[in-house]
Amino acid sequence: MSYNRLAEETSPYLLQHKDNPVHWWPWGQAAFAEARHTGKPVLLSVGYAACHWCHVMAHESFEDAEIAGLMNDLFVNIKVDREERPDVDALYMAALHELGEQGGWPLTMFLTPEGEPFWGGTYFPKTPSYGRASFPHVLREIARIHRDETQNVRTNVEALKSALRPGKDGPSSEVMTETMLADFARRLSDALDPVNGGLVGAPKFPNCVIYGFLWKLGLRGGLDKCIKGTEFTLAQMCQGGIYDHLGGGFARYTVDARWLVPHFEKMLYDNAQLVDLMTEVWKETRNPLLALRVRETVEWLLREMAAPDGGFASSYDADSEGEEGRFYVWSHDEILALLGAEDGALFAAAYDVTPQGNWEHANILNRLHHAGLPSPDDEARLAPMRRALFEARARRVPPGWDDKVLTDWNGLAIAALVHAAETFQEPRWLDAARAAYAFVKERLYRDGRLLHSYRDGKAHTPGVASDYANMIAAALRLYLVAGDKTALEDAKSWTEVMNRHYAAEQGGYYLSADDTGDIIIRMISARDDATPNANAVMLSNLSALHLITGDMDYEERAETVQRGLLAGALRVPTLHTGFFAGLLDVIVPQHVVLMRGRGEAELREALRGVSLPGAVVDWPLTDRSLSTASSAFGKQAVDGRTTAYICIGPQCSLPLTGAAEIVAALRASRPSAAVGV
Repeated sequence: MSYNRLAEETSPYLLQHKDNPVHWWPWGQAAFAEARHTGKPVLLSVGYAACHWCHVMAHESFEDAEIAGLMNDLFVNIKVDREERPDVDALYMAALHELGEQGGWPLTMFLTPEGEPFWGGTYFPKTPSYGRASFPHVLREIARIHRDETQNVRTNVEALKSALRPGKDGPSSEVMTETMLADFARRLSDALDPVNGGLVGAPKFPNCVIYGFLWKLGLRGGLDKCIKGTEFTLAQMCQGGIYDHLGGGFARYTVDARWLVPHFEKMLYDNAQLVDLMTEVWKETRNPLLALRVRETVEWLLREMAAPDGGFASSYDADSEGEEGRFYVWSHDEILALLGAEDGALFAAAYDVTPQGNWEHANILNRLHHAGLPSPDDEARLAPMRRALFEARARRVPPGWDDKVLTDWNGLAIAALVHAAETFQEPRWLDAARAAYAFVKERLYRDGRLLHSYRDGKAHTPGVASDYANMIAAALRLYLVAGDKTALEDAKSWTEVMNRHYAAEQGGYYLSADDTGDIIIRMISARDDATPNANAVMLSNLSALHLITGDMDYEERAETVQRGLLAGALRVPTLHTGFFAGLLDVIVPQHVVLMRGRGEAELREALRGVSLPGAVVDWPLTDRSLSTASSAFGKQAVDGRTTAYICIGPQCSLPLTGAAEIVAALRASRPSAAVGV
């Protein structure tokens, strides 16, 4: 019997569609069995809860009885939350790209009853517009082609499957060097916007993977343009409308080139990565604006992104009351009414509020016309005004909240919180990171395997490579910062699972496990996305595990990842900056071994003032806790004082004591300072 089955799901995105007249199926074998039984093609619609154009297409088409009738008559209709099944999304988005189409969501793909893609697109309007055919026309034409042009469909299917099969590039024999990576970073920095920060043009995304690469290679290679460009970009984001100046947290991107007009949805992954990168940059620059935004964003995470059962929720929608951004924008009159004429005038001048508005006759709060923070006197007056507006805003209808807990995104958040907690000496943040880590292990870990998504007491979606990669990175942070030996054992155990179930023959890791039975092609890539690529993260993880444990198997595995994926990365290097950042850790690993003694507290404080991206900063309890294979094995504290050994590859420095001496040596050890500016 045909009916809408989404009411039985837990994903907030799927539940948004449970009352559609479309007879939606969730992703699974039952839906494809129905397609084979009826002979109908499959219409696959992929989106996520915070997706604005997903809402538009839903209101225009999926809630329309006539269009839903067409869909039900002609197709078996499957709805997928891309955040819940990133492996499904990755496969069919790659198929869309192979068709020559620009990606995006909602993703609308047409499949055979076996799940094979043969045509697709993204948003289709109800009536012809935006240069696109109407959705009803598309439905009728695709159904006709599937029925009458079976050979053409088969030709498309085989061509797409051939293009999507992994291993096309083959292993690479290229030998990458640090100088080559630094040269790429220098050339990439030419694409930075000197006026607004970020990459030139619009829209503007946080792109933490790119800016993290530029920062890392900038410091390691002495590339001033990369260093200053990254700091300037972060500062502009911190002042722009992409930042929520009342509640904290960053939106997903801005539609303009100035960071003013956001697409108002807020994602856990963006904010986790920004906290991590801003913390790293602050350590070197001591920019007070970055420190403040880290604190405000972490407090937003703890206050508004704590999921009901534990862990961190996924996102806030862009829309409320049917309008994008309605929750966040203000009129000039509202500001004056709430704050009074005098205070309202000061606030308006500080946050770019005008009678005519700065966006669609409304005002997006921003400080782009100010270079830094307000003066202490102005800030003393502005702080209670922000609180008053925040409290007034809280009485508005809020955007939709997607409270599902994703393992990989929580891994990003945990790692960022551990980093920020250590840097800014905030034990409460470390407690929050530990609690989220414990939640993942309790609710998203079963029979020795991680699961991907949890909500409403249920965790059932299979783990993907990014779940393991990001949780391994989080575990390593907990070990190195907090001395959590159990976390190190977790990192080793999860790496074993990756090697057993995700490793590809040609090198690298598939996104899906070998026993995920509902994916027709397992995807493998090192390509950047809004979230870090699992293969890029694993390069750094494997290098760190090798340095910590001395186990050569980790180093050898990192080499296979490099060989298997380097050729594809070199074809389009601008889309693989995360991979190249991880590759630097493999090519020139940095291991800072600190043997404990007098002066430890002073040195820990000093280390909070030097950025060492990618370095493994290790505080073993004794030299005996180091593997005999470690380059630092046998190193001792000198005269009972905390002593540092800076190891670049297999070469270690002479023992160094004294915080100032150690920090100076760390700065001087950046291996490629002579590469150029």
